[in-house]
Amino acid sequence: MLLLRPLPLPLPAPALRARPAARGPRARAASGYGAGGVSEEDAFTRCSGYLFEEGLATEGDLPTAYDIPGIARVYGRRPLLVLRRSLQIGTSFGRWFALRYLDSLNDRADDMFEVRAAQLRRILLELGPAFVKIAQAVSSRPDVIPPEYLDELSLLQDRIAPFSTELAFDIIEKELQMPLDMIFSEMSPRPVAAASLGQVYQARLRSNGKLVAVKVQRPGVQAVISLDIYILRFLAGVARKVGKFNTDLQAVLDEWASSLFRVNHI
Repeated sequence: MLLLRPLPLPLPAPALRARPAARGPRARAASGYGAGGVSEEDAFTRCSGYLFEEGLATEGDLPTAYDIPGIARVYGRRPLLVLRRSLQIGTSFGRWFALRYLDSLNDRADDMFEVRAAQLRRILLELGPAFVKIAQAVSSRPDVIPPEYLDELSLLQDRIAPFSTELAFDIIEKELQMPLDMIFSEMSPRPVAAASLGQVYQARLRSNGKLVAVKVQRPGVQAVISLDIYILRFLAGVARKVGKFNTDLQAVLDEWASSLFRVNHI
């Protein structure tokens, strides 16, 4: 998925190059994926990066719009991946809930509240885009979330190391079906912004000289989010039955997921 948006003013970004960045080892180094690996802030790639690799193998089979039966058909054929991700989610939150329980047994719940809130934020970052987006949505509900948790959730930034600029430029050319030099006279040699859903380049259109933001969707991100929603829907169904909730938790999740797919063009 590729989006072009006009820019009223240049972004505070790397200087535009007269020609799009050359593809090859230099482009990879500029992307942040050099031999040194990923940045310290990129907890998701460190803990859950395997999902992007797996996602590339399944993304072509997934429906282009939010479609639960279609998602279920894809991941029904990949039980080991579903199990691996489910165990990762379960152990991450399980450890956190265990620590909260121990805090209450030791009468330290109030003292450790801020510490556990910070730990929860880190867990959400490690688990990736679906969990970050859910937490960001929940952080707008001060009526149901304690202030300490709201403070931590407000710090959530969907940051992740950029993927290869070489790959990004290949995606742009494939989507637009023409070489970059024919479309843009100038283009930033590295992303001006990067998140789990994609990354943004600044460019100047050759046709009229206007500056535009070129947003490139991260390869595999649709599969990552679809897998997590598939798992969360199952957990929501179990939670509703066990907790005897009147609210249809799966319907709430479906509404949120549909909006995420639609707004972000996943």
